[in-house]
Amino acid sequence: MGSNGYVQFDPAVIKQARQIDLLSYLQRYEPSNLKRVAGNVYCTRKHDSLKISNGKWYWWSRGFGGYSALDYLMKVRELGFVEAVQTLTGDMGDWKPPPPAVKKDEPKVLLLPQKNKDCNRVIQYLFGRGIDYQLIQECISDGTLYESADYHNAVFIGKDESGTPKYAALRSTLGSTFKQDASGSDKRYSFRLLAREPTDIVHLFEAAIDLLSYATYLKCEGKDYKSESLLSLSGVYQPKKEMKDSKIPIALTTFLSANSQIKTIVLHLDNDKVGRLCTATLKELLQKDYKIVDDPPPVGKDFNDFLLSYLEIARPMPKRESSDAR
Repeated sequence: MGSNGYVQFDPAVIKQARQIDLLSYLQRYEPSNLKRVAGNVYCTRKHDSLKISNGKWYWWSRGFGGYSALDYLMKVRELGFVEAVQTLTGDMGDWKPPPPAVKKDEPKVLLLPQKNKDCNRVIQYLFGRGIDYQLIQECISDGTLYESADYHNAVFIGKDESGTPKYAALRSTLGSTFKQDASGSDKRYSFRLLAREPTDIVHLFEAAIDLLSYATYLKCEGKDYKSESLLSLSGVYQPKKEMKDSKIPIALTTFLSANSQIKTIVLHLDNDKVGRLCTATLKELLQKDYKIVDDPPPVGKDFNDFLLSYLEIARPMPKRESSDAR
């Protein structure tokens, strides 16, 4: 204990405490609280929405997570920092980090939320955001959209070339700002609407709702959205500070590899600082091989803002997140 009455830890002790992963801790000291879900994914019996996978954990019903047992003890068990470190270094003082695992290209296990008996809240939510009703129904019919049974989230599905779901984006329909990828999502296969006939143009969006907003706009203008290939990036694309270190989003590289006929990429990214930076970065990275067209929303931050303005619909204000409004 230091002269001021506070416990002082050797930096090496704190470093060790931060290295202990939650799965190792639970396997050793709370094995009865551990339940295997699938593959290398676990949950706790006390909190079945707290999922542990690939060295990370996320408590879905509370909307937060972490990387280590220390995070868990402080955030979930609500121990203070000193008590949490003492618990780990006392109970697991002989713990050593496991050797780095040899990375294998094992297929990810996509954990999809259970489907609700209907999609009424998803339909109401998207229709309230201006999305065309028939377009919503088509997505539900082809299995790329449904409503989760637990929190009534909208679940946007991305499928691989064989039609197998590989990616899922969850978004609250209850007015909160909650959005999250389902555990095991493979970002190579993001949500998309592909043209019925091969085309040499692909339209790029940050998120599924922006993509659906653009498709709705085309339909309102009397154009055939099914003649276009529309691809989302599974969220915001964050380029590196140094251009040379930036990479093309994997959803786009996967799509381009499978569609060698593409000649033109139309960027419909957001009208904010990040969106404009992403546009400039992608233009720089792709312009040698493709024609790049910058076509941001004419009005508002994103294409849903523009659609609501176009349809003269007021945008609903998001509520603060809470554990029962995911």
